[in-house]
Amino acid sequence: MLALLALAGCQPTSRPDAPHRAGSATPAWSGTFDNHEQVWNAREAQGAASTPHVVVTIEPTGHADWTIWRVRLDATPVLDAAWAMRTVTGAGGALVMTPYRSLAATPAATSAFDEKQWTPLDACALRSSASAPSRASADTAACTAIAPGIGASAALLPLAVEREGEWLHIRLYADQARGADAREDAREVRWFAGWAALNGGGPKADAASRDWHMNRDLHVGTEGGRAPLAWRDGQPSGYSVVLERLTYREGNRPVLKLSLVEDASNRALAYAWANPEATAIGLNLGWAQIGLSRDDQPASAAGAPK
Repeated sequence: MLALLALAGCQPTSRPDAPHRAGSATPAWSGTFDNHEQVWNAREAQGAASTPHVVVTIEPTGHADWTIWRVRLDATPVLDAAWAMRTVTGAGGALVMTPYRSLAATPAATSAFDEKQWTPLDACALRSSASAPSRASADTAACTAIAPGIGASAALLPLAVEREGEWLHIRLYADQARGADAREDAREVRWFAGWAALNGGGPKADAASRDWHMNRDLHVGTEGGRAPLAWRDGQPSGYSVVLERLTYREGNRPVLKLSLVEDASNRALAYAWANPEATAIGLNLGWAQIGLSRDDQPASAAGAPK
């Protein structure tokens, strides 16, 4: 991945003399996006994780034309980067999305965003056409020329992006090593909140046992989100809740899947399916009970043991 950075010579990053015309950032460029299902599909088809797991979080800054793009690649070690993205709109509706690199080693929190603390990477600006403003791409050759001067984080620079419904399709600088068509298909994460109860007797617990250990503040995302469960003294129980959107090849039907997983083996002890639009999902094994609902719904999960 990082070998790509050595393919071109260094070139100083400069800002063009022509001033930018500030416009309104497209509201759709926000949210957390995760390509969990794409990685899962690759593993199911090939028996190995041939597709990198990437999470992109796009945060508004309070300035209409600025967002912060946080990109994380699950590698060894984990690689992450933060880019300030300035989006301006031309007279015809075409977008120019210019990534900026932080001048500080650790960027300030998004709530404290100050554009003076960022420097533009104009050679890597993504441009859309007026007819397709949700799809933009950079000049790969121009971006390659400055990438070595950026350092390892250049691997996570976006070269092409497309917002399509709940999807963010993104091609990173590092994807060039995987071929001309390689990209990440990341779906927007939806959040569920709720509870889980474990009986202290475990899977062999007596039906009359009242030894319930409650986890009342679960918060888990739909794209492979995982929440470890604890006993009442705070010690790990050895079990986790996993929530994921998947499409099984056998039926070609997308589902929302809730699983209770044994941490030591990463094996699903039981699972339940619902349609992807479901606003609540649960699982009852007797000794283990789980109830989750969309956390933006007014009603909370009901039926938790007392």
